[in-house]
Amino acid sequence: MFPGGGQPDLAQLMKQAQQMQQQLVAAQEELASREVTGTAGGGLVSATMTGAGELTALTIDPSAVDPADVETLQDLVVAAVRDAKRAVDELAADAMGPLAGGLGGPGGGLGLPGF
Repeated sequence: MFPGGGQPDLAQLMKQAQQMQQQLVAAQEELASREVTGTAGGGLVSATMTGAGELTALTIDPSAVDPADVETLQDLVVAAVRDAKRAVDELAADAMGPLAGGLGGPGGGLGLPGF
């Protein structure tokens, strides 16, 4: 129910939606400007991603390169990229967490029944 049992204030809801949209855009811009690095093999392979999930660098220590065992290197690259992606997801959760509460209703949403 709404405070006072009346109808929702649509002007207030629109204002809240606009504010939340501005906060979301700002958080997305902040994420895109940040970088995280994932590693594998004790640092033999590292992958750097932006907060938006773009892979920007991949570093392989020369000691990880064994022509007779390419599969291990491939696995290390995949593991480093996955580790970087996990870090991006954590960064995004931290940045977007305050916005996940929605627009003010109980449990988030628009404060409207069913939303």
